[in-house]
Amino acid sequence: MVGGGLMGAGIAEVCARAALDVVVVESSEAAADAARTRLETSLRRAQERGYQVNQDNDVRALVLTGAGDRAFTAGSDISDLDKYGDSWQYRNRMSSRRDYVHALWRIRVPVIAAIRGYCVGGGLELACASDLRIAAAGSRFGAGEIQWGWHGGSGQTQFLPRLVGPGEASRLLFTGDLIDGVEAYRIGLVNELVDDASVLTRAVELADKIASRGPLAVQSAKNLVRVAQGTSIETGLAYENDMFTYLMTTGDADEGRAAFAEKRVPRYEGR
Repeated sequence: MVGGGLMGAGIAEVCARAALDVVVVESSEAAADAARTRLETSLRRAQERGYQVNQDNDVRALVLTGAGDRAFTAGSDISDLDKYGDSWQYRNRMSSRRDYVHALWRIRVPVIAAIRGYCVGGGLELACASDLRIAAAGSRFGAGEIQWGWHGGSGQTQFLPRLVGPGEASRLLFTGDLIDGVEAYRIGLVNELVDDASVLTRAVELADKIASRGPLAVQSAKNLVRVAQGTSIETGLAYENDMFTYLMTTGDADEGRAAFAEKRVPRYEGR
């Protein structure tokens, strides 16, 4: 289930159930500024109420997507940058923007980005902060800020090397070139490539599968994947063994063993 069994509900209903089950970014040209405001507001609200969101056992997987097929999200409007007068104001703006990327990064359950159209700038950072990325072949990815004299400030230089390696990350960051979904899949930026009409369906299908698994084990695995990116193999193996030992004492592990013995589908309660 996604957000307590609302996989089949309309997007508006899912958003009403839990603000970040499916975050829809209106990415049409006319609505771009309002869309960015809504996205930042939603993610900042998640940061402010992160403890409550992360304690909701009915939310086991999240899908982040854009409305329509033109863009996942293209980040900031460059013309907006003229209103910042000095470097300190830029620094404070970027600290504020990082808050919503960090809010997404800190969510304990898996986050899947469903990507159609343009995924550039801040949109690329949001996609990279997600755990998994499903994209259309015709989608476009890029870190184009370098063309105008700066680079991203909310995670591009940190997420990309971890996802695609320093060589491919450097190519994207140094040139600002756009790549399509096929190339993004080739270099490992995208987990799955599907046709345009199937992006959200496939993302929700994957989220639904993840949500059917033992939630404590899924959250532990997500955390250990993060640990693996910033520690030694020895330390990581020790953490993994500790978490395995803990998980084997949970009711979910009891339920999993019972379901296996009884040849039925397990019913996990996250305890």
